[in-house]
Amino acid sequence: MSNHISSSAPTIISNKRSFSFATLRELWQYRDLIRVFVYRDLVSIYKQTVLGPFWFVIQPIITTLTFTIIFEKVAKLPTEGIPSMLFYMSGIIFWSYFAECLTKISNTFVQNANLFSKVYFPRLVVPISQIISNFIKFSIQFGLFTILYLFMFPGSERASTYNALNLLLLPVVLFAFALLSFSLGLIVSSITIKYRDVAFLIQFGIQLLMYGSAVIYPITTVPEKYRIFIELNPLTGIFETVRFTLFGTPMPDLWVLLYSVGFTLISTLFAISLFSKVEKNSMDIV
Repeated sequence: MSNHISSSAPTIISNKRSFSFATLRELWQYRDLIRVFVYRDLVSIYKQTVLGPFWFVIQPIITTLTFTIIFEKVAKLPTEGIPSMLFYMSGIIFWSYFAECLTKISNTFVQNANLFSKVYFPRLVVPISQIISNFIKFSIQFGLFTILYLFMFPGSERASTYNALNLLLLPVVLFAFALLSFSLGLIVSSITIKYRDVAFLIQFGIQLLMYGSAVIYPITTVPEKYRIFIELNPLTGIFETVRFTLFGTPMPDLWVLLYSVGFTLISTLFAISLFSKVEKNSMDIV
């Protein structure tokens, strides 16, 4: 009988680990699980609905029409020479991506408590899957926007001075939205483990945040003495860059851009550190 003993090292699961390159390698090893979660998220959204995935398209259309009537026809807000339908739809689909990622990631521990208590896998798999599943939804909505864009933008005031090279910034802008929603979501999810009412505050706060993020109005319409408060919102610089990328509007001030970038990077580092610390004892609290 052979006395051969396998030399392969055992897998050790410890709550003393912190985020590192080994964590990234582990996340890659669990990429199939990420795909499963993405599929689950997409299927569960409109399961047992009549229109199913068509809601991906219907929602931005209805919201765009509502905003166009209220903010252009009634409030008479300017859109900087951009067709109003394009102006509002661009803001809506990028905002929806950010807000839905933030909301769902904020509930990572609470909504997955039963799963986390039964089996081990890197907890960051869940928020990463939320970023990807919402990106697929965003892609469908952006496809609709692209059709309207090609039909309406060439004849607009902005088209004559627009540089198509601006579109090269689009992946960077989208990554900024994903990273900021990811980091803020991780921070909130780490807090809601002990304080559940924070989740309700987030739902309310997200609705207010939209009106302070230059989503439905250009920053130039804000009176100079109040503009600093809008610019201190890290989302403002990103949304202004969206309009520069898609329509050729002026880039935001350099300090606004640097502030948005710095806030996003610092919040991401802090969020991952906090999340890694909290997840060690999360099942004892949830």
